[in-house]
Amino acid sequence: MSLVADNLMLFRGVWHDHIQAFAPDGTELTDDPMGGSPGPVPYEQLVYLDFDGESFVQTNVVLTGRPAHERTFTGRLFDGVLVFDRLGPEAPEMLGVAGGPGVLVFAPRRIDGEGTGRFYDPDYIRHLGGDQRTRTTTLYRSGELVRVLTVLGTRISADPCVRVPQDPRGALGPVHGATTLSLVYTPKERS
Repeated sequence: MSLVADNLMLFRGVWHDHIQAFAPDGTELTDDPMGGSPGPVPYEQLVYLDFDGESFVQTNVVLTGRPAHERTFTGRLFDGVLVFDRLGPEAPEMLGVAGGPGVLVFAPRRIDGEGTGRFYDPDYIRHLGGDQRTRTTTLYRSGELVRVLTVLGTRISADPCVRVPQDPRGALGPVHGATTLSLVYTPKERS
């Protein structure tokens, strides 16, 4: 297996994330209007992350601080690198790559397209040992850095195939939904 696959296996499970957002000068934000999922901050979410050595699926479920919603992302391992299914119209090809043991980076393969000129938000995820992780996301809009997201996560279950008791969707039903498509890479006005 590749280091990317090893890292994905390390992160497999259900995570309870605490999410804060900051302006580039470090001022804590109470609203994140420009993110891929706009809304108030801070907030908390569950992250169900499953990987079987080849296929990847992740579903984020809002717990508190924002209106209830879920988002699902999928992908597959190719040549040792995670390649995400397209996130939406004009979205770049997104990859999951290793930054060393216990470090994942989710970022576009290329940033020279129109879509990444509008929206670019690489994720830097680090396993801290045990059941702790962090994620930092820098968000660029129209080529300018507009916010930094800081996430502290605790793994609350090793089994990402079963809903945890805290899940606001209830105990029954599938963990993952259909892949969420985003319009953040498209122009605001379309003909």
